[in-house]
Amino acid sequence: MPYSGTMFVQSTQIDLKRELRSLLALAIPVILSELGWMSMSIVDTIMVGRLSAEAIGAVGMGNAIYYAPALFGIGILLGLDTLVSQAYGRGDFDDCHRWLSQGVYIAIAFTPVLMAFLWAAPLAFSHLGVNRAVSQQTADYLRMLNWGTLPLLLYAAFRRYLQGVKYIGPVTFALISANLINWAGNWALIYGHLGFPAMGVRGSALSTCFARVYMAGVLIFAAWKNEARRSHSLFAHWPGVIFSRIRSLLKLGVPAAGQIVMEVGAFGAATVMAGRLSPVALAAHQIALNCAAFSYMVPLGTSAAAAVAVGHAVGAGDGPRARRAGWLALAIGVGFMACAAVVFLLAPHAVLVVYTNQAAVVNMGVPLLALAAAFQIFDGIQTISTGALRGLGETRVPMFANFAGYWIFGLPLGYVLCFWRKQGIFGLWIGLTVALISIAMVVLFQWWRDSSHLRSL
Repeated sequence: MPYSGTMFVQSTQIDLKRELRSLLALAIPVILSELGWMSMSIVDTIMVGRLSAEAIGAVGMGNAIYYAPALFGIGILLGLDTLVSQAYGRGDFDDCHRWLSQGVYIAIAFTPVLMAFLWAAPLAFSHLGVNRAVSQQTADYLRMLNWGTLPLLLYAAFRRYLQGVKYIGPVTFALISANLINWAGNWALIYGHLGFPAMGVRGSALSTCFARVYMAGVLIFAAWKNEARRSHSLFAHWPGVIFSRIRSLLKLGVPAAGQIVMEVGAFGAATVMAGRLSPVALAAHQIALNCAAFSYMVPLGTSAAAAVAVGHAVGAGDGPRARRAGWLALAIGVGFMACAAVVFLLAPHAVLVVYTNQAAVVNMGVPLLALAAAFQIFDGIQTISTGALRGLGETRVPMFANFAGYWIFGLPLGYVLCFWRKQGIFGLWIGLTVALISIAMVVLFQWWRDSSHLRSL
C-alpha cells in the first residue's frame, strides 16, 4: 500500500507538471497578445503625453467610451472560446470552421450598430458636464477611431478561432508587430513627420485604425493557412448563415459580453465622472488606470487560456483535467498579480514618469497606484474564474456579479465619496476597489462549486 500510494502521488505530480506545461504553452502567447493589445492604448497615451494634460485625458476618455460598447461586440464572440475549443477537444475540425463563419457574420452585423452609437456618443458630453478643454479633443479622437471598428471585430472572431484550435503564434505576432505600426503611425501623424500634417489626437486614432486593419489581415491569412494544412480551403468551403448556430453563439456570448460591458463600462463611467474634475485629476486617473489595465492583461490572457484548456478537456470528456486546468490558471494569475501589487506600492514614481513629465499628474497618481495595488489579486481572481467558467459554458453568473458589484454598489459608492464627501478621484477609486473585491469572491465561489461536479465526469 505505501508503494501504491507513492506511485499515485508521483503520477499525480507528473500529470500536474504536464498540464502546467500545456497550460503555459497556451497562456504565454495569449498573455503576450493581451499585453500587445493593451500596449496599443498605452502607446497612444504616451505619444500624446507630450502635448498636454488635456490630450492625455482626451485619449483616455475616448478609449473608455469606445471600448465599453466595442467590447460588447467582442464579448459576443467569446462564445467561440467555448464552442470552438470543445469541438477541437472532440477532434471535429469542420465544426471549428463552421463556428468561425457564424462568428464572422455576427461581427459584420454588429458593426453598423456600434459605429452609429459611437458617432453619437460625443453629443452627450455637454449634458454630462465634461471639461470643455477635453471634450472637443475626445470627440475628434473617438470619431476617427470609430473607422477601425469592423477590422477590430473581424480580428476578434479570427483570434477566438485560432486560440480554440491552439494556433496562437499568429495572434502574438500580429499584436506585437501592430504595435510597431501604431508607434510609427503615432509619431508621423500626431506631430506631423514624414510630410504628414500634425493631426494631434486625431492622428493617434488614425494610426490605431491602420494597425487594426493590419491585425485582421494577419489573422485571416493565418486561419486560411491553418485550414489549408488539412487540405480544406477556408473560403471555398465557407458556410452560409446558420441561425441555430448563431443562436447558440449568442446564448453564450451575450452574457459574456454583458459581463465585459459591466466591467469596462464601470471604469469608463468612472472616467466620465473624472472628466468633471480637473484635467490633472483626469490625467492621473487615466495613467493609473493604464498601469492597472496593463498588469490585468496577464490574468486576462491566462483567463482566455483557461477557457480554452477547460473547453478542450470538457470536449474530450475529461472532467478532472478540466478542473485542474482552471485551478492551475488561477494560481498563475494570482501569483503574477501579487508581484504587480508590490511594484505599484514600492516604485510608483518609476512607473508614472514613463507616461508624463508633469509633476502634478505624477503626485496625484501615486496614491491611485496604491489603490490599484489593493485590488490586483482580486482582479486576477475574478477574470480567471470567469474564463474557467466560460470553458464550462457558464457565462451568466459573472455578468450578474459584475452588474451588482459595479453598478449597484461600487460606482454609487465612488460617486458619493468623490462628489458628496469631497474625496475627489480617490473616492471614485475606493468604490471601484470595493466592487472588484466583492465580484472576485462571487465568481470564485461559482467556479469552486461548478468545478466540484467535474470530478464525476
